[in-house]
Amino acid sequence: MSTAIKIENLGKRYLLTHQPSHTLREALSLRGGLAVHRLLHPFERRASSSPATLAKEEFWALRNLSFSVGEGERVGIIGHNGAGKSTLLKLLSRITEPTEGRISLRGRVSSLLEVGTGFHPELTGRENIYLNAAILGMTRAEIRRNFDAIVDFAGVEKFLDTPVKRYSSGMYIRLAFAIAAHLNSEILIIDEVLAVGDMEFQKKCMGKMDEVSHREGRTILFVSHNMGAVSQLCSRVIYLEKGHVLLDTCNVSEGIRQYINTSRAEKSVTEWRNPGGLFENPWFKPLRFGLYDGEGRRISGTVERRDKVWLEIEGMTETPDPALGVGYALYAGDGTLICQSYQTDQMGGTDELPELSRRTCLRAPVPLSLLNLGDLKFELLVLLHGRQWIIPSGSTAPSVFLRLDGILNASHYSLTKRPGPVVPDIPWALKNVPEGGER
Repeated sequence: MSTAIKIENLGKRYLLTHQPSHTLREALSLRGGLAVHRLLHPFERRASSSPATLAKEEFWALRNLSFSVGEGERVGIIGHNGAGKSTLLKLLSRITEPTEGRISLRGRVSSLLEVGTGFHPELTGRENIYLNAAILGMTRAEIRRNFDAIVDFAGVEKFLDTPVKRYSSGMYIRLAFAIAAHLNSEILIIDEVLAVGDMEFQKKCMGKMDEVSHREGRTILFVSHNMGAVSQLCSRVIYLEKGHVLLDTCNVSEGIRQYINTSRAEKSVTEWRNPGGLFENPWFKPLRFGLYDGEGRRISGTVERRDKVWLEIEGMTETPDPALGVGYALYAGDGTLICQSYQTDQMGGTDELPELSRRTCLRAPVPLSLLNLGDLKFELLVLLHGRQWIIPSGSTAPSVFLRLDGILNASHYSLTKRPGPVVPDIPWALKNVPEGGER
């Protein structure tokens, strides 16, 4: 097997700058002294913060990274937030340059790292196909030859001559993926942007990636937190941790198992609070996202299926919008999506939804009695239905975790574990059958 990607001692360093820290008393004293000085010397020119007063720190997102990928391999890049996955893909896509080391690529590379990268909002879908495909390296003849297939795969024919600024994030990603998938490149790099698509389109994308890998022999690098998708698509996983390769194996199940087992500390988090400036937007800025018991206390430790657990989402709304959807995605321990739920599904038992305004706290029961034992992940989702994502699924979405333990149900005959993420308590009964066996 020929080598498509070879990485040797790769490193990427960033220089972080920090303002000096002060106590509250020192900060007030400094501000007060500065105000007095400005009053006494109103025309004095003041220099900006001197570089000497700023603390600088080196941060290595990747360091001493080495591995190779053969032609036609389907490699899943997994790891927790901050492991260096996105940095690696940006280096491979030539978006940024490495600080040290060497990357050797054999063949043309097409990348899908962010929703709508390369799209011009004022241009139509048709014009952006030509623009984006040209950016990715297609010739005009290749674009014309693949144009109909791209439009059909993306399912945007009806909106082809509409400016893409009016597209929803789902339409953006469908069109972007369709262009990247139909580019005649030898290497296809996919980040977890597929998480913003619906389930039907995700299956369609997985099928397309499987097709181009098996039939066309393309090399695929696939980054995802969805271990179910990694297990389905990939024949090898590379597990990154703090910029290093922690595990490189063709035993995909073993790689996923280690990834899940090394996240116990993360999975003890049952409450997320916004530290300040994250997710700024006028429709719904999340302030708190967590799991609580019936008395409002934050969940700690494991719970059982018979326990009562509530999920709460608190946030600020400046501009009310009837299209606003606030909810969560629920994942099993292996990354399999169990369900999604929004406040628009059912609220207050009425057909009319109350309009969210100012500071709001949404509360919903967690259906523990339907779920199988093990680890559960809740991921905050916020969107304007049919228009755009505010907080899509992915590595930047706030997440909390729950460990479900105990027994599945009260039956003395249910002694074995059940497969699958859902194990509902279904009441079975005997029905009398009349003589002769007829109903």
